[in-house]
Amino acid sequence: MTDDETAPLGREPLVIAAFEGWNDAGSAATSALHHVHEVWGAEIVDALDPEEFHDFQVNRPVVGFDPETGQRRISWPTTHFATLRTPVLDRHVVLVHGIEPSLRWRTYSRELLDVASRLGAGTLVTLGALLADVPHTRPIPVTTSSESSEVRLSLGLQESTYEGPTGIIGVLQHAALDRGMPAMSTWAAVPHYVAQPPSPKATLAILTHLEQLLGEPIPLGELPEEADAWRLGVDELAAEDSEIAEYVAQLEEAKDTAELPEASGEAIAREFERYLRRREKGDRGPAGS
Repeated sequence: MTDDETAPLGREPLVIAAFEGWNDAGSAATSALHHVHEVWGAEIVDALDPEEFHDFQVNRPVVGFDPETGQRRISWPTTHFATLRTPVLDRHVVLVHGIEPSLRWRTYSRELLDVASRLGAGTLVTLGALLADVPHTRPIPVTTSSESSEVRLSLGLQESTYEGPTGIIGVLQHAALDRGMPAMSTWAAVPHYVAQPPSPKATLAILTHLEQLLGEPIPLGELPEEADAWRLGVDELAAEDSEIAEYVAQLEEAKDTAELPEASGEAIAREFERYLRRREKGDRGPAGS
């Protein structure tokens, strides 16, 4: 299997974006972006001026001590752009991290995509996390959809059927579609009864999905152990409350019944391919629970 066959997007440049706030249940999406930034040594190269887009009484600046200058400085709720090259395919990736803006979403989306395009990114991948009726004891569901019929056809993605209030991710996806920029949105479902961050199991699920898009393994570090510890901690909390334990059992039954057909030969083969790629890199795979 060639690298281009392994990666659904070949070697084309990507912009991967995640935003704190409404789109980021359990901080799972921004944690996944931070993880990629750290393990692949991304370098911050640009930022948007926050003055136009944020209500500083909602997202306040933070004052702190700067060890490099020896002075106190103010950090503003800015959207940062960082670039990196992946170690296997040498793919150019732009990482975008910000807080969902309070003001001027259309202008914000336009300026963000302008900067991303200047940095050479060709396809937009937004990361999100939502609260859902899913059990913490089963694999975290991750779905990817696209507003573009061409992207859905080329990658075999589904069209989103959601109707209702949207966040900056939804606005950004439509802005990309309007300018003809290929875009897709990846979402992890976080168990609503353990919504507080961190949510390492959901972060791990997003990273696993990113591996499939990128076609190369992402070093996971201690994240699998953190996901295991998170599940054990929630197990203990559920064991202390009979109502929660019963509710989790109901979610497990519904999940197992709905996803029974997924134990297909294709799914097993796909997981085995991931295992082989990870062995070649000498990295440990994600937790199986």
